[in-house]
Amino acid sequence: MTDWIDEEGYRANVGIVLMRDDGRVFLGGRTGGRGWQFPQGGIRPDEPFTAALYRELREEIGLGEDDVDYLGETRDWLRYDLPRQYVRRSGLTRCIGQKQRWALLRLRGDERRVRFDATDEPPEFDRFRWTEFWEPVREVIFFKRDVYRRALHELGRLAFPGGLPPYPSWWEAETARENGARRRGGGGAAPAAG
Repeated sequence: MTDWIDEEGYRANVGIVLMRDDGRVFLGGRTGGRGWQFPQGGIRPDEPFTAALYRELREEIGLGEDDVDYLGETRDWLRYDLPRQYVRRSGLTRCIGQKQRWALLRLRGDERRVRFDATDEPPEFDRFRWTEFWEPVREVIFFKRDVYRRALHELGRLAFPGGLPPYPSWWEAETARENGARRRGGGGAAPAAG
């Protein structure tokens, strides 16, 4: 079944921030050493968000609804544009980026239940690690960083009601560099949909 691509060319997608009780978050190593990212995947036409969320959780890291506590989700779609070389066509439909709804889940139980062979598709991940809350912003591929930043800011308020964790030492320089690149036309994410 194909994923839903809207009339603007954005593929509808669910993103998952999985957190442990200690505030560290799951970061999956993409198969073949192609970087690190949160679990995510396409939403099928007419598929409810929560159905897509738990389907992707099972397919990508082998966990079910009983393995996690649902803490909340982003209010709106967060969008990013793909760099020109990644734009693709599926039949008559052109995919220029992704619009994502993000959910925050807390792991319940044993992390040894994580597995990557719960789907017939080639696995997205072949390894994982638990990282400090902001580290995924630095680890993910450049064109997803702004969406990660925005998703973690919004979901972090649910995860840490007493206040967000302090930013790491690299945060300010990294953010300024990326904002400068966007101003010069060097990429970055599209604004969130309203």
